[in-house]
Amino acid sequence: MFKDLFIFSIRNLKNRKLRSWLTMIGIFIGIASVVALIGLGEGLRQTINSQFSFLGTDIISVTASGGFGPPGTGVVNPLTDKELNAIENVQGVKGVAGRILESGKLAFNNQVGFGYAVSMPDGENRELMEHLMNMEAQTGRLLKDGDSGVVFLGANFIEEENGFGKPIKSGSKIELLDVEYKVIGILEKKGNFQLDSAVFINDADLRNLVSRDKGEYDIIAVRFDENGDINEIQADIEKKLRKIRGVKESEEDFSVQTPASILENVNNVLLGIQIFVYIIAGISLLVGGIGIMNTMYTSVIERTKEVGIMKSIGAKNSSIFLLFFIESGFLGSIGGLVGAISGYLLATSLAAIGSLALGSNLIAAHITPTLFIGSVLFSFVLGTFFGTLPALQASKLNPVDAIRSKK
Repeated sequence: MFKDLFIFSIRNLKNRKLRSWLTMIGIFIGIASVVALIGLGEGLRQTINSQFSFLGTDIISVTASGGFGPPGTGVVNPLTDKELNAIENVQGVKGVAGRILESGKLAFNNQVGFGYAVSMPDGENRELMEHLMNMEAQTGRLLKDGDSGVVFLGANFIEEENGFGKPIKSGSKIELLDVEYKVIGILEKKGNFQLDSAVFINDADLRNLVSRDKGEYDIIAVRFDENGDINEIQADIEKKLRKIRGVKESEEDFSVQTPASILENVNNVLLGIQIFVYIIAGISLLVGGIGIMNTMYTSVIERTKEVGIMKSIGAKNSSIFLLFFIESGFLGSIGGLVGAISGYLLATSLAAIGSLALGSNLIAAHITPTLFIGSVLFSFVLGTFFGTLPALQASKLNPVDAIRSKK
Protein backbone atom coordinates (compact mmCIF):
# COMPACT_ATOMS: atom_id res chain seq x y z
CA MET A 1 0.00 0.00 0.00
CA PHE A 2 2.82 2.40 0.89
CA LYS A 3 4.32 1.89 -2.56
CA ASP A 4 0.98 2.79 -4.19
CA LEU A 5 0.70 5.96 -2.07
CA PHE A 6 4.28 6.82 -2.99
CA ILE A 7 3.57 6.54 -6.75
CA PHE A 8 0.24 8.36 -6.40
CA SER A 9 1.96 11.27 -4.58
CA ILE A 10 4.52 11.65 -7.34
CA ARG A 11 1.78 11.72 -9.98
CA ASN A 12 -0.13 14.40 -8.06
CA LEU A 13 3.00 16.58 -7.86
CA LYS A 14 3.64 16.10 -11.58
CA ASN A 15 0.13 17.28 -12.36
CA ARG A 16 0.84 20.53 -10.47
CA LYS A 17 4.35 21.19 -11.78
CA LEU A 18 4.29 25.00 -11.68
CA ARG A 19 2.74 25.22 -8.24
CA SER A 20 5.10 22.55 -6.91
CA TRP A 21 8.21 24.38 -8.15
CA LEU A 22 6.95 27.73 -6.86
CA THR A 23 6.33 26.11 -3.48
CA MET A 24 9.86 24.71 -3.37
CA ILE A 25 11.52 28.08 -4.06
CA GLY A 26 11.65 29.01 -0.36
CA ILE A 27 13.18 25.66 0.58
CA PHE A 28 15.55 25.84 -2.39
CA ILE A 29 16.86 29.32 -1.47
CA GLY A 30 17.24 28.44 2.21
CA ILE A 31 19.10 25.17 1.66
CA ALA A 32 21.29 26.66 -1.09
CA SER A 33 22.23 29.51 1.25
CA VAL A 34 23.02 27.13 4.10
CA VAL A 35 25.14 24.78 2.02
CA ALA A 36 27.02 27.52 0.15
CA LEU A 37 27.75 29.80 3.07
CA ILE A 38 28.53 27.06 5.58
CA GLY A 39 30.74 25.36 2.97
CA LEU A 40 32.64 28.60 2.34
CA GLY A 41 32.84 29.36 6.05
CA GLU A 42 34.18 25.92 6.86
CA GLY A 43 36.64 26.15 3.99
CA LEU A 44 37.86 29.52 5.27
CA ARG A 45 38.16 28.15 8.81
CA GLN A 46 40.22 25.16 7.69
CA THR A 47 42.43 27.34 5.49
CA ILE A 48 43.10 29.80 8.30
CA ASN A 49 43.78 26.99 10.76
CA SER A 50 46.25 25.49 8.30
CA GLN A 51 48.08 28.83 8.18
CA PHE A 52 49.15 28.21 11.77
CA SER A 53 49.76 24.46 11.54
CA PHE A 54 53.44 24.88 10.67
CA LEU A 55 54.08 26.72 13.95
CA GLY A 56 55.06 24.92 17.11
CA THR A 57 53.21 25.05 20.40
CA ASP A 58 56.08 26.80 22.21
CA ILE A 59 55.64 30.23 20.63
CA ILE A 60 54.32 33.57 21.86
CA SER A 61 54.20 36.65 19.64
CA VAL A 62 54.29 40.19 21.01
CA THR A 63 53.21 43.15 18.90
CA ALA A 64 52.41 46.80 19.51
CA SER A 65 48.76 47.77 18.94
CA GLY A 66 47.04 50.60 17.13
CA GLY A 67 48.90 50.49 13.82
CA PHE A 68 48.01 49.67 10.25
CA GLY A 69 49.33 47.20 7.71
CA PRO A 70 51.28 44.13 8.88
CA PRO A 71 51.08 43.25 12.62
CA GLY A 72 52.91 45.77 14.81
CA THR A 73 53.68 48.22 11.97
CA GLY A 74 52.67 51.86 11.73
CA VAL A 75 52.20 52.18 15.51
CA VAL A 76 52.75 55.32 17.58
CA ASN A 77 54.62 53.49 20.34
CA PRO A 78 56.66 50.62 18.80
CA LEU A 79 58.41 47.83 20.68
CA THR A 80 62.04 48.47 21.63
CA ASP A 81 65.05 46.80 23.25
CA LYS A 82 63.52 47.60 26.65
CA GLU A 83 60.56 45.29 25.99
CA LEU A 84 62.78 42.66 24.37
CA ASN A 85 65.19 42.52 27.33
CA ALA A 86 62.33 42.46 29.83
CA ILE A 87 60.67 39.52 28.04
CA GLU A 88 63.98 37.67 27.87
CA ASN A 89 64.23 37.78 31.67
CA VAL A 90 60.75 36.31 32.27
CA GLN A 91 60.95 32.92 33.95
CA GLY A 92 60.17 30.13 31.46
CA VAL A 93 61.30 32.09 28.38
CA LYS A 94 64.02 30.27 26.42
CA GLY A 95 64.68 32.84 23.71
CA VAL A 96 63.43 36.05 22.08
CA ALA A 97 63.98 37.63 18.68
CA GLY A 98 62.87 41.05 17.47
CA ARG A 99 61.97 41.65 13.83
CA ILE A 100 60.74 44.42 11.57
CA LEU A 101 58.22 44.07 8.74
CA GLU A 102 57.94 46.32 5.71
CA SER A 103 55.77 46.32 2.60
CA GLY A 104 56.44 48.06 -0.69
CA LYS A 105 57.28 47.82 -4.37
CA LEU A 106 58.86 44.63 -5.71
CA ALA A 107 60.07 44.44 -9.33
CA PHE A 108 61.21 41.54 -11.50
CA ASN A 109 61.18 40.80 -15.23
CA ASN A 110 60.03 44.37 -15.96
CA GLN A 111 56.93 43.67 -13.88
CA VAL A 112 56.07 45.57 -10.71
CA GLY A 113 54.25 43.97 -7.81
CA PHE A 114 53.79 44.15 -4.07
CA GLY A 115 56.49 42.92 -1.70
CA TYR A 116 56.28 41.95 1.97
CA ALA A 117 59.76 42.09 3.57
CA VAL A 118 60.60 40.34 6.83
CA SER A 119 63.89 40.86 8.66
CA MET A 120 66.08 37.99 9.85
CA PRO A 121 68.16 38.64 12.99
CA ASP A 122 71.75 37.56 13.53
CA GLY A 123 73.36 34.87 15.69
CA GLU A 124 71.30 32.74 18.04
CA ASN A 125 68.21 34.77 17.27
CA ARG A 126 68.46 33.69 13.63
CA GLU A 127 68.45 30.05 14.72
CA LEU A 128 65.46 30.80 16.94
CA MET A 129 63.46 32.26 14.05
CA GLU A 130 64.40 29.39 11.75
CA HIS A 131 63.16 26.99 14.42
CA LEU A 132 59.92 28.87 15.06
CA MET A 133 59.08 28.99 11.33
CA ASN A 134 60.56 25.56 10.57
CA MET A 135 62.53 27.12 7.71
CA GLU A 136 64.12 24.88 5.08
CA ALA A 137 65.35 25.83 1.61
CA GLN A 138 63.89 23.95 -1.37
CA THR A 139 66.50 25.58 -3.65
CA GLY A 140 69.63 27.57 -2.85
CA ARG A 141 70.29 28.17 0.86
CA LEU A 142 69.06 30.08 3.89
CA LEU A 143 70.40 33.51 4.80
CA LYS A 144 73.52 33.61 6.95
CA ASP A 145 75.09 36.15 9.29
CA GLY A 146 77.02 38.72 7.29
CA ASP A 147 75.01 38.27 4.08
CA SER A 148 74.37 41.59 2.36
CA GLY A 149 72.61 42.46 -0.87
CA VAL A 150 70.76 39.14 -0.96
CA VAL A 151 67.23 37.96 -0.13
CA PHE A 152 65.51 34.65 0.55
CA LEU A 153 62.04 34.25 -1.00
CA GLY A 154 58.85 32.41 -0.08
CA ALA A 155 57.69 29.47 -2.19
CA ASN A 156 55.05 31.42 -4.13
CA PHE A 157 57.69 33.31 -6.10
CA ILE A 158 58.95 30.15 -7.80
CA GLU A 159 55.50 29.41 -9.25
CA GLU A 160 54.50 30.25 -12.83
CA GLU A 161 51.58 32.45 -11.76
CA ASN A 162 53.44 34.71 -9.35
CA GLY A 163 52.42 37.99 -11.00
CA PHE A 164 55.85 38.64 -12.55
CA GLY A 165 55.49 36.74 -15.83
CA LYS A 166 57.92 33.95 -14.97
CA PRO A 167 59.23 32.11 -11.89
CA ILE A 168 61.82 33.81 -9.70
CA LYS A 169 64.61 31.29 -9.06
CA SER A 170 67.75 31.15 -6.95
CA GLY A 171 70.34 33.43 -8.54
CA SER A 172 67.75 35.80 -10.03
CA LYS A 173 67.97 39.55 -9.45
CA ILE A 174 64.98 41.45 -8.04
CA GLU A 175 64.37 45.02 -6.96
CA LEU A 176 62.92 45.72 -3.53
CA LEU A 177 61.97 49.39 -3.06
CA ASP A 178 64.11 50.23 -6.10
CA VAL A 179 67.24 48.54 -4.69
CA GLU A 180 68.59 45.44 -6.45
CA TYR A 181 69.08 42.19 -4.51
CA LYS A 182 70.20 38.71 -5.50
CA VAL A 183 67.92 35.77 -4.62
CA ILE A 184 70.01 33.41 -2.49
CA GLY A 185 67.34 30.71 -2.05
CA ILE A 186 63.65 29.73 -2.05
CA LEU A 187 61.75 28.58 1.05
CA GLU A 188 60.05 25.19 0.95
CA LYS A 189 56.26 25.38 0.64
CA LYS A 190 54.60 26.08 4.00
CA GLY A 191 50.95 26.40 2.97
CA ASN A 192 50.91 29.76 4.77
CA PHE A 193 50.15 32.65 2.43
CA GLN A 194 52.20 35.11 4.52
CA LEU A 195 55.38 33.02 4.65
CA ASP A 196 55.01 31.71 1.10
CA SER A 197 54.78 35.30 -0.20
CA ALA A 198 57.42 36.87 2.07
CA VAL A 199 60.78 38.35 1.14
CA PHE A 200 63.29 37.46 3.89
CA ILE A 201 66.21 39.84 4.24
CA ASN A 202 68.91 40.31 6.88
CA ASP A 203 68.03 42.80 9.59
CA ALA A 204 70.82 45.27 8.83
CA ASP A 205 69.96 45.41 5.11
CA LEU A 206 66.25 46.01 5.75
CA ARG A 207 66.89 48.68 8.39
CA ASN A 208 69.23 50.53 6.03
CA LEU A 209 66.71 50.21 3.20
CA VAL A 210 63.79 51.71 5.16
CA SER A 211 65.77 53.85 7.64
CA ARG A 212 64.62 52.12 10.81
CA ASP A 213 66.35 52.50 14.17
CA LYS A 214 68.28 49.44 15.33
CA GLY A 215 66.54 49.04 18.70
CA GLU A 216 62.98 49.20 17.33
CA TYR A 217 60.79 46.19 16.46
CA ASP A 218 57.42 45.46 14.88
CA ILE A 219 57.13 42.02 16.44
CA ILE A 220 58.97 40.06 19.11
CA ALA A 221 58.90 36.27 18.83
CA VAL A 222 59.19 34.40 22.11
CA ARG A 223 60.09 30.76 22.62
CA PHE A 224 59.17 29.34 26.01
CA ASP A 225 59.70 26.13 27.91
CA GLU A 226 56.95 23.69 26.86
CA ASN A 227 56.98 22.23 30.38
CA GLY A 228 56.10 25.64 31.82
CA ASP A 229 52.66 27.15 32.37
CA ILE A 230 51.93 29.14 29.22
CA ASN A 231 49.21 31.19 30.90
CA GLU A 232 51.56 32.16 33.72
CA ILE A 233 54.36 33.04 31.28
CA GLN A 234 51.97 35.10 29.16
CA ALA A 235 50.67 36.91 32.27
CA ASP A 236 54.23 37.69 33.45
CA ILE A 237 55.13 39.12 30.03
CA GLU A 238 52.02 41.30 30.01
CA LYS A 239 52.74 42.49 33.56
CA LYS A 240 56.30 43.56 32.68
CA LEU A 241 55.24 45.26 29.47
CA ARG A 242 52.49 47.23 31.24
CA LYS A 243 55.08 48.52 33.71
CA ILE A 244 57.61 49.45 31.01
CA ARG A 245 55.05 51.12 28.71
CA GLY A 246 53.15 52.83 31.56
CA VAL A 247 49.70 51.44 30.83
CA LYS A 248 47.05 49.91 33.05
CA GLU A 249 45.43 46.51 32.73
CA SER A 250 42.74 46.45 29.99
CA GLU A 251 44.35 49.59 28.50
CA GLU A 252 47.33 47.82 26.90
CA ASP A 253 48.83 49.23 23.70
CA PHE A 254 50.35 45.84 22.90
CA SER A 255 49.22 42.29 22.26
CA VAL A 256 50.67 39.03 23.63
CA GLN A 257 49.29 36.01 21.78
CA THR A 258 49.93 32.34 21.14
CA PRO A 259 48.93 30.58 17.90
CA ALA A 260 46.22 28.80 19.90
CA SER A 261 44.70 32.08 21.14
CA ILE A 262 44.83 33.61 17.66
CA LEU A 263 43.04 30.57 16.24
CA GLU A 264 40.45 30.72 18.99
CA ASN A 265 39.71 34.38 18.21
CA VAL A 266 39.44 33.66 14.48
CA ASN A 267 37.18 30.66 15.04
CA ASN A 268 34.94 32.70 17.37
CA VAL A 269 34.53 35.34 14.66
CA LEU A 270 33.73 32.68 12.05
CA LEU A 271 31.25 31.05 14.43
CA GLY A 272 29.46 34.38 14.85
CA ILE A 273 29.26 34.76 11.06
CA GLN A 274 27.88 31.22 10.70
CA ILE A 275 25.23 31.84 13.36
CA PHE A 276 24.16 34.94 11.41
CA VAL A 277 23.98 32.77 8.27
CA TYR A 278 21.83 30.21 10.13
CA ILE A 279 19.39 32.95 11.15
CA ILE A 280 19.05 34.33 7.60
CA ALA A 281 18.71 30.84 6.11
CA GLY A 282 16.24 29.90 8.86
CA ILE A 283 13.97 32.78 7.86
CA SER A 284 14.04 31.60 4.25
CA LEU A 285 13.30 28.02 5.32
CA LEU A 286 10.41 29.20 7.49
CA VAL A 287 8.94 31.03 4.50
CA GLY A 288 9.42 27.87 2.41
CA GLY A 289 7.73 25.74 5.05
CA ILE A 290 4.75 28.05 5.23
CA GLY A 291 4.57 27.86 1.42
CA ILE A 292 4.39 24.07 1.64
CA MET A 293 1.62 24.28 4.23
CA ASN A 294 -0.34 26.72 2.07
CA THR A 295 0.08 24.52 -1.01
CA MET A 296 -1.04 21.41 0.86
CA TYR A 297 -4.08 23.17 2.31
CA THR A 298 -4.99 24.30 -1.23
CA SER A 299 -4.46 20.74 -2.45
CA VAL A 300 -6.80 19.39 0.23
CA ILE A 301 -9.52 21.86 -0.81
CA GLU A 302 -9.10 21.10 -4.52
CA ARG A 303 -9.12 17.32 -3.96
CA THR A 304 -11.93 17.14 -1.42
CA LYS A 305 -14.17 15.17 -3.78
CA GLU A 306 -11.28 12.85 -4.66
CA VAL A 307 -10.69 12.17 -0.95
CA GLY A 308 -14.40 11.42 -0.50
CA ILE A 309 -14.34 8.86 -3.32
CA MET A 310 -11.20 7.21 -1.90
CA LYS A 311 -12.85 6.91 1.50
CA SER A 312 -16.09 5.56 0.03
CA ILE A 313 -14.19 2.66 -1.56
CA GLY A 314 -12.43 1.75 1.66
CA ALA A 315 -9.46 4.09 2.10
CA LYS A 316 -8.67 4.58 5.78
CA ASN A 317 -7.95 7.88 7.49
CA SER A 318 -4.32 6.78 7.95
CA SER A 319 -3.97 6.18 4.19
CA ILE A 320 -5.34 9.64 3.36
CA PHE A 321 -3.02 11.18 5.96
CA LEU A 322 0.01 9.32 4.54
CA LEU A 323 -0.85 10.44 1.00
CA PHE A 324 -0.73 14.14 1.84
CA PHE A 325 2.11 13.65 4.33
CA ILE A 326 4.27 12.00 1.66
CA GLU A 327 3.49 14.74 -0.86
CA SER A 328 4.58 17.47 1.56
CA GLY A 329 7.74 15.48 2.34
CA PHE A 330 8.48 15.25 -1.38
CA LEU A 331 8.07 18.99 -1.81
CA GLY A 332 10.58 19.59 0.98
CA SER A 333 13.12 16.95 -0.02
CA ILE A 334 13.14 17.83 -3.74
CA GLY A 335 13.55 21.50 -2.88
CA GLY A 336 16.32 20.53 -0.46
CA LEU A 337 18.09 18.33 -3.01
CA VAL A 338 18.02 21.03 -5.70
CA GLY A 339 19.11 23.59 -3.10
CA ALA A 340 21.98 21.41 -1.85
CA ILE A 341 23.29 20.82 -5.38
CA SER A 342 22.96 24.52 -6.21
CA GLY A 343 24.65 25.48 -2.93
CA TYR A 344 27.56 23.15 -3.68
CA LEU A 345 27.98 24.56 -7.20
CA LEU A 346 27.69 28.12 -5.91
CA ALA A 347 30.26 27.58 -3.14
CA THR A 348 32.82 25.91 -5.40
CA SER A 349 32.35 28.57 -8.09
CA LEU A 350 32.77 31.45 -5.64
CA ALA A 351 35.83 29.76 -4.13
CA ALA A 352 37.41 29.34 -7.56
CA ILE A 353 36.67 32.97 -8.50
CA GLY A 354 38.01 34.18 -5.15
CA SER A 355 41.21 32.15 -5.51
CA LEU A 356 41.83 33.55 -8.99
CA ALA A 357 41.11 37.11 -7.85
CA LEU A 358 43.35 36.94 -4.77
CA GLY A 359 45.99 34.68 -6.25
CA SER A 360 45.92 32.42 -3.18
CA ASN A 361 44.01 29.47 -1.75
CA LEU A 362 42.67 31.46 1.20
CA ILE A 363 39.10 31.21 -0.12
CA ALA A 364 38.04 27.58 -0.39
CA ALA A 365 34.85 25.54 -0.15
CA HIS A 366 34.61 22.55 2.15
CA ILE A 367 31.27 20.76 1.85
CA THR A 368 31.13 17.42 3.61
CA PRO A 369 28.75 14.56 2.75
CA THR A 370 27.23 15.09 6.20
CA LEU A 371 26.34 18.70 5.37
CA PHE A 372 24.93 17.73 1.96
CA ILE A 373 22.87 14.75 3.14
CA GLY A 374 21.87 16.50 6.37
CA SER A 375 20.48 19.50 4.50
CA VAL A 376 18.34 17.24 2.27
CA LEU A 377 17.05 15.25 5.26
CA PHE A 378 16.32 18.48 7.13
CA SER A 379 14.31 19.82 4.21
CA PHE A 380 12.32 16.55 4.14
CA VAL A 381 11.58 16.88 7.85
CA LEU A 382 10.64 20.52 7.33
CA GLY A 383 8.25 19.58 4.51
CA THR A 384 6.57 16.83 6.52
CA PHE A 385 6.32 19.08 9.60
CA PHE A 386 4.48 21.82 7.74
CA GLY A 387 2.43 19.23 5.85
CA THR A 388 1.13 17.51 8.98
CA LEU A 389 -1.85 19.82 9.66
CA PRO A 390 -3.15 19.77 6.05
CA ALA A 391 -2.73 15.97 6.02
CA LEU A 392 -4.70 15.68 9.26
CA GLN A 393 -7.44 17.89 7.83
CA ALA A 394 -7.68 15.69 4.72
CA SER A 395 -7.83 12.48 6.78
CA LYS A 396 -10.75 13.79 8.87
CA LEU A 397 -12.97 14.74 5.94
CA ASN A 398 -16.44 13.17 6.01
CA PRO A 399 -16.72 10.99 2.86
CA VAL A 400 -20.36 11.95 2.13
CA ASP A 401 -19.73 15.69 2.51
CA ALA A 402 -16.53 15.35 0.52
CA ILE A 403 -18.25 13.66 -2.43
CA ARG A 404 -20.99 16.31 -2.45
CA SER A 405 -18.35 19.03 -2.55
CA LYS A 406 -18.33 21.17 -5.70
CA LYS A 407 -14.53 21.49 -5.63
